[in-house]
Amino acid sequence: MKIALLGVSHWHMPLFFEPLLQEKKHEIIGVSDTNPAVARAYAEKIGKGCKAYTSYKDLCLERRPDFAFSLAPHNEMPALASFLMDERIPFSIEKPVGVHLSDVEALSARADAEGCFVAIPFVFRYTGFMQSIRERAKGENVHNASFRLIAGPTSRYIEAGCEWMLDPLRSGGGCGINLAVHFLDLAIQLWQTPSISVASAMTTNSASGGKIEDHFFAGLRCGAKTCLVETGYLYPAPVGVFDMHFSVRTDSHYFAVQGPGKLEIADFSGKREFLDATTTNMPHYPTFTLDTLDRLESGRQPIARLADMIPVMRLIEAAYDIAGPLPVQNP
Repeated sequence: MKIALLGVSHWHMPLFFEPLLQEKKHEIIGVSDTNPAVARAYAEKIGKGCKAYTSYKDLCLERRPDFAFSLAPHNEMPALASFLMDERIPFSIEKPVGVHLSDVEALSARADAEGCFVAIPFVFRYTGFMQSIRERAKGENVHNASFRLIAGPTSRYIEAGCEWMLDPLRSGGGCGINLAVHFLDLAIQLWQTPSISVASAMTTNSASGGKIEDHFFAGLRCGAKTCLVETGYLYPAPVGVFDMHFSVRTDSHYFAVQGPGKLEIADFSGKREFLDATTTNMPHYPTFTLDTLDRLESGRQPIARLADMIPVMRLIEAAYDIAGPLPVQNP
C-alpha cells in the first residue's frame, strides 16, 4: 500500500515511522507537516519516491495514498479526520481525536454511516499484561483495578517541538486527556461495558505551574466495582520511561505490575508467578502500525474504532467537570 504520514512533528510519529521503514512491505509516498524543515527531514530519511508537503490536503490530493497515519494538535484533529473521510482515505488518528466529546461523537457517527476505516491506537490492549488477564481470568468478574502511570515532566513537549500540548485550547488538557484515556479504555475493556461513572476526580498543576494539569486522578465505579486511574507529568525521566503500577483483582486472580516488563499473577490457592510481559504502550505502536494495515488489507475492523473513543471521552469530560478549574494558574 501507498502510505502517507501526516503531522510528522508529533512526538509519536517515530513510533509509526520506524516499523514502516524496517518492514519495507508498504511504500511511504509522502509526509506532511506545517514545519517544512521537519517534513523535509522525514522525506530525506525515506528517500526516493517520498515527497515532503506543508499541507496534508495537498499531499493527499496529489498522491492519493491508500492509508494515512494521522497526527495533529488535538483541536485540529476533527478537521483532519473529516477531510480524510471526504477523500475516502482509510486512516489511523491519535487519541483523543478532538478536545470535546461532541467532536468524537460526530466523527464516529459519520464513520459508521459511511463505512470508513478509522483506527485509534489504544495500544495498551495489545500488552502482555492485558493478554494474561484475558487468558488466565477468562470468564471471571473483574472487581477492582488500579492504574498509575507517571511520565516525565511537561518540558518533554517543548523539547519535542510540540509546545501546543501545553495550551489547553489546543490540547484539551494535560495528562488526563493525553495519558489517562488509555486506562479509561482498559477499564471499559475489563468490565466489558461503557456503563461506568466517575465517582471522584482531582487535577493539579502544582509541579509545573502551567495551564494544563500535570497530575490527574479519577475514581471510577461500575456498580459495586471500582477502578482508580492516576497519571502525571512528574517523573524525572526521558520519554518512554515511567513510574508505573497496575493491579487487577478478578474472582480468582490478582494481577500486578510493578514497573515495565514484570507481571505478577497470584491466585487464591497460594500460587504466585512472575512473568516477563509487556506492560507499557511504547513497544506496541509498531504492533499497532503493522496490525492495522493487515486488518485493512484483510477486511477486518481495527483493534479500536472511533466508536471506542466515545465512552472514554465521556469519562474524561466527567472527570474534568468534577475536578473543576486547576487550583494553580499562571497569570
